[in-house]
Amino acid sequence: MIYFDQAASSFPKPPAVGEAMAYAVNEIGANPGRGGHSLARKAAELIQETRERAANIFGCDNPKHAIFFPNATAALNQAIKGLSWSEGDHIIATTFEHNSIRRPLEHLKEVFGVKVTYIGWNNSTDLFLKEVRKSITPTTKLIAMTHASNVTGTLIPTDEVAKIAIDHNILTLVDASQTAGHIYINMKESGYDMLVFPGHKGIMGPQGTGMLLLNGDIELQPILQGGTGNFSEIPNQPSQLPERLESGTLNTPGIAGLNAALKAYESSKRQNVPRETILIRKLVNGLKQIDGVVYYGDPEHINLPIAAFNILDIASQEVAMILDSHYKIAVRAGLHCSPLTHKAMDTTRQGMVRASLGIYNTEKEVDEFLQAIEEITESYRLV
Repeated sequence: MIYFDQAASSFPKPPAVGEAMAYAVNEIGANPGRGGHSLARKAAELIQETRERAANIFGCDNPKHAIFFPNATAALNQAIKGLSWSEGDHIIATTFEHNSIRRPLEHLKEVFGVKVTYIGWNNSTDLFLKEVRKSITPTTKLIAMTHASNVTGTLIPTDEVAKIAIDHNILTLVDASQTAGHIYINMKESGYDMLVFPGHKGIMGPQGTGMLLLNGDIELQPILQGGTGNFSEIPNQPSQLPERLESGTLNTPGIAGLNAALKAYESSKRQNVPRETILIRKLVNGLKQIDGVVYYGDPEHINLPIAAFNILDIASQEVAMILDSHYKIAVRAGLHCSPLTHKAMDTTRQGMVRASLGIYNTEKEVDEFLQAIEEITESYRLV
């Protein structure tokens, strides 16, 4: 199988990830923060080490503000819904948002009467930033944006947006689901207030892991209440972080795997242009040579290993099915949980085929993929 669905979940993982998870299950097993015995302490030390490593990598100024969640969706919900909202408050987002941001925002609209402005992307940073400035109102409280489109891989200029937000005393939330592990991110340098990333994509960790990193004194109301191990004597949720936002038993095996993945990322000394980005440029150039293939993206500015395209008027799911069943190539097709993107690009009916690469993919696999796309295109021309 050629696995070109890395933007959904990376595969395979570095061997150390599985080894760390097995060690946590077989050698530790205990509940972190729920006991004073040696195994519970080992589990707690593992959790703390991972917090510190993630904070160091992504520029979070306090490891206690590095909060674990079962995925990026849960982390984004906590970041968005945890703020205090009133009728008339205003939020700015983009038409590239994954439903993990869009649906919580739509929820705020329904429940609190919050107003949301979705800004489109037209391949111009200057025009985009102009629209951001134009959209700011006296009641704008949050700018919540994906760092890059999960459909096309287009990179949003969130650093420049953060500077605008700072000038207007507006909080920023950046969804790094597609960028973490692929490009350098330092939230302190960039001025991000909140950053979310999943463990299982570019970081190469396990599914069931995600983090919310907070810089500064951001007051979030927890969307879950329950046992936190510490502060059991008080009836209400603790005020201290991380306990305030972490109720229930943490996924220690998953966090152990995430820690191993973060270690591997630290030691890899990634180049300015990662290998998988070089491969995606070859793939995109190949797609553009095939008559009948429509590529969605800017081929001159490929920053992430994602390529979205369609073949003639064939349904994207049909192309994906043929690639899987006949060529043993795994891709993603459909609306990719980002309907506003498809509405903007007029692909709601057809969807898009998305090929996404990782560090273990090869040039030979790209060649085989392009040959398959050429054959599929030609076969439909003959029908």
